[in-house]
Amino acid sequence: MLATRAQQWPRAIASALARFGVTPNQLSVLSIAFAAGAWYMYCLLSVAREASSPPPAVALLVAAAALIQLRLLCNLLDGLLAIEGGLKTKTGDLYNEIPDRAADILILLGAGLAVRHCPYGMELGVAAAMLAVLTAYVRLLGGSLGLPQDFRGPMAKQHRMFTLTVGTLAAAVEHAMRGTVELLYVAMIAIVAGTALTLVLRTVRMARALNAR
Repeated sequence: MLATRAQQWPRAIASALARFGVTPNQLSVLSIAFAAGAWYMYCLLSVAREASSPPPAVALLVAAAALIQLRLLCNLLDGLLAIEGGLKTKTGDLYNEIPDRAADILILLGAGLAVRHCPYGMELGVAAAMLAVLTAYVRLLGGSLGLPQDFRGPMAKQHRMFTLTVGTLAAAVEHAMRGTVELLYVAMIAIVAGTALTLVLRTVRMARALNAR
């Protein structure tokens, strides 16, 4: 995310948005709409098997992946507008954190629905959503205790969304060839395992930092 922020194209988009009067908080809220769109695409995919005239699964998967990336673009641009564009507000931290948690929950629960026909597919979605919220909680807890916020992975937000995007696009190819979405299921397993490890590592690092004071 930081490497992307340093490039010219997001800065150009942020400058254009600022000229049109778009605020960072508006982009943060918009990210929820994109996440809800991804959730809806996954929901449509989950009922495609039972539908008499099923929606095109490949198109749904590609749309879900695109909406996930649009959510991340909003996260990138709201930071650029707030910090480098000088548009940070007193409630900016609320708009930065709460929409992020809502977006994580929507997207990961949606992905769980999409693989609900696989063993424990829905449970994977619930676990991924819970772990995503917990890793953010531990990061913020460290900040409240006077420590630098720990954004490291191995499965931080940008890593989760990258893994899910790749898994979703791979599942689109798989579905076109075989009619299955097992690669999305594999991506969800990786997200749950990696996020659980991230939660443990962030907690251990925070404990060590507190003991070192």
